[in-house]
Amino acid sequence: MANGVAETRGGIRSRPRAAWVVSALASIVAVDQLTKAWAAAALADGPKHVIGDFLVLELSRNSGGAFSRFQGYAPVLAVLAIVIALIIVRSLRQATDRSTLVGLVLVLGGALGNLTDRLVRSPGFLRGHVVDFVAVGWWPVFNVADSCITIGAIVLIVRTLLAPATAPSS
Repeated sequence: MANGVAETRGGIRSRPRAAWVVSALASIVAVDQLTKAWAAAALADGPKHVIGDFLVLELSRNSGGAFSRFQGYAPVLAVLAIVIALIIVRSLRQATDRSTLVGLVLVLGGALGNLTDRLVRSPGFLRGHVVDFVAVGWWPVFNVADSCITIGAIVLIVRTLLAPATAPSS
């Protein structure tokens, strides 16, 4: 411990790291919820075409999971999201490099943003519908949280593919 900061695993486990993780998660959830509140108010009267029919801001409420699958299973999806969030928190604590840390923070922040909708939005606790509002081309309508989850997953996949091979122990 140097200057009250615990360092382990190559120096990335420290109070500044924890502060960064918490502030990054809070920022992701805040931006996600603020954009959803904006969308619910500004797009209630209909969609706004930003770039023709390619980029459209349109209000959508999703009671299912990714790509609107599993409609009607909001309570199950909410509980599953809580379990997955807890697993990601544990993985965050064990992360040993920045790429993994960033990827996990993005995935967790997005999951918490959408979980917030499941907990507080209509029609009620654990049954709330996720607000989606960005439509790009043929892709399903999504939100900031979905973008964070996708980008975080890509970061984690790339990190895994580019990880140096380790020699087998003898």
